[in-house]
Amino acid sequence: MKHIYIILVLLGFALSVSAQIVTKEDSLQAGLVRNTNPTAISGYGQASVKYNLHYRTGQANLDRVVVFLGHRFSKKISLFTETEVENAKVANNGSDGEISLEQAFLKFNVNKDFYVVTGLFLPRIGITNENHLPTTFNSVARPQLETQLIPATWRELGVGIYYNVPQIPGLNLSACLVNGLNSQGMGVGQGIVNARFEGQNATASNLAINAAVLYYYKSFRLQASGYYGGSAGLTPRAADSLKLNSGAFGTPVGVFEADVQYLTKGFYFKALSCLITLPDAQYINRAYANNTPSAMNGFYLEAGYNLLNKTKYEEKRLNLFGRYEYFDLNATVPDNGIYNAAWRKVYITGGIAFKPAQGVLVKADVQVLSTGNYNQTLIINPNPNAAPYVPTQTFVELGVAYSF
Repeated sequence: MKHIYIILVLLGFALSVSAQIVTKEDSLQAGLVRNTNPTAISGYGQASVKYNLHYRTGQANLDRVVVFLGHRFSKKISLFTETEVENAKVANNGSDGEISLEQAFLKFNVNKDFYVVTGLFLPRIGITNENHLPTTFNSVARPQLETQLIPATWRELGVGIYYNVPQIPGLNLSACLVNGLNSQGMGVGQGIVNARFEGQNATASNLAINAAVLYYYKSFRLQASGYYGGSAGLTPRAADSLKLNSGAFGTPVGVFEADVQYLTKGFYFKALSCLITLPDAQYINRAYANNTPSAMNGFYLEAGYNLLNKTKYEEKRLNLFGRYEYFDLNATVPDNGIYNAAWRKVYITGGIAFKPAQGVLVKADVQVLSTGNYNQTLIINPNPNAAPYVPTQTFVELGVAYSF
C-alpha cells in the first residue's frame, strides 16, 4: 500500500506540471521507474513519402529512428541518452544520412521542485525542441519555422537548472549555460542551423545563456524563452585578424520567442512568434562573405479538431488540422548584405492525423510553399541546365510515426 501511495504522489506531481506519461523516457523524467528495474529503453521514429506536384517527383524516406536508453542510478540521479539515425543509413560517399547523439545528460533531482541537468541536452525554446516526438505533432514534417528558423532539435553542451515554483502551481522557470555558436556556419537562407555544434568539438570560448518561463493554466500552456550567446570562438589573435569580437558573448546571436498552446479533448490551438538578431552581421559578412542577415523573424498559427470527439472512439483521435507559417530568413540585411526575396516564405499546411493506438500516428497533409522571386545577383555561376525558380510549389505528404 505504501508503494502504491508513493507512485500516486509521483504521478500527481508529474500531472501537476502537465507531463504526459506516454513513453519510458517520460516515466524516467517523472521519477516513475522502479528501483528493481532502473534501466529504461524507449524510442521513436517516422517514415514518410513526399510528392512535389509541380515537378511531378516523389521521395520516400525513413526520416529517423531514435533509441532512448536511460538509467536511474539513485532517487536523485538519472541518465538520459538518445541515439538517432537519420535517413536510414550513413554511407562513405557523403550521403545525407547521419548517426548522432540527440541527448546525453545527467539529471540531478535536488528536491521535488528543483533539478539540474548537465551534458548534451535540449534548451527550452519554442514548442517542438523539447517535445519533438513525431507522435506529438499532426503534420508529416515538423513545423517549418521550427526547422529553418528555430533549428529543432537544437542541442548543445552545458548545464541547466529547472524550478517548479510551488507557490504558483503550473509555473516553471529554467536557465541554462551552454556553448556558443559558430558564425562561420551562418548565411542567408540557412538561419543558424549550420552554426550549431551539437556536442561535436564545441567552442567553450564563446558561451550562451538560455532562459524560459513556462506556465500551465487550465487548458493553456504559455511560454516565453530567449537565447543570447557568442559566435566567434577563436583565439584573440585570429578574431582580431577577422575584426570579430572573441569575448565570451562576442559576435552575439539573440533568439527570442513566445508561444501559446490550448488543448482539450476535441480542439487544440497553438501559436508561436520568433525573432533572431545578429547585431554584428556586417562584421561576420566581412570576415566570411556568407551574406548573414542582421535579423530574422516569423510566426505560425495552427488549429485542429478531433473528429472522433464525443464518440465511443474519441480516445483514438482523428485530428483535422491546418497551419499557417510565415518567416523571413533575411528580414533585415546589413549594408554589405544582399536581400533575397526567396528566403521570405509562407507555408500553408492542412491535413489529417489518425491515432489508432497510443504511440502510433498515421498522417497525411498537403503543403503549399510560396516565396518571393530569387535574387539573380546571388547566382554567380549559373547552371545552364537548371530549371527556372518556382516561387509557388505544392507538396502532398504521407507519413507513419511511432513512440514508446
